[in-house]
Amino acid sequence: MNEKIVKLQHRIEKKLDEYRYEHTLGVMYTAGALAMCHEVDMNEALLAGLLHDCAKCYPDDKKFELCEKYNVELSDVERQNTALIHAKLGAVLAREKYGVESENVCQAIATHTTGAPAMDKLQQIVFIADYIEPHRDRAGRLDEIRHAAFEDLDEACRMILTDTLTYLSDSPKTIDPMTKKTYDYYISD
Repeated sequence: MNEKIVKLQHRIEKKLDEYRYEHTLGVMYTAGALAMCHEVDMNEALLAGLLHDCAKCYPDDKKFELCEKYNVELSDVERQNTALIHAKLGAVLAREKYGVESENVCQAIATHTTGAPAMDKLQQIVFIADYIEPHRDRAGRLDEIRHAAFEDLDEACRMILTDTLTYLSDSPKTIDPMTKKTYDYYISD
């Protein structure tokens, strides 16, 4: 792991609660392992995994304030379900606050919650790693999805999106249209 990532790891630890920091490390290392398996730049995967939730622990009012400051456009669904804001905001903070220059890393952070149609491998890896990291234990097909992730990124995305939409359809929360668009893309693939 390069020195920049180690330094950022210490900074991130101070910004996240204990549970979120443990989850973040799990995503970072899972993303690194998936990157090695699928021939993606490991340092970019580690960096995106480390910073994917960098905006997660801000209070909602601070998230809205930062979105306004950095001109982050929010959809009505994101305004109603503030848990979704951290992905777009995190991508901006990665660039502005943590000095990330790679657009690939920022895109992977921005799309890690809803996914996006035609994600590149790094985006898929962070999306998947967030779902399968070792501290996750509630998803029904987790073992199957973990296995698929190291075999076929598209299949793992399909499985996650199917399970996510099934879960959300039983929830009072509004489904983000991007999740549905992503699902449609990967199902038709």
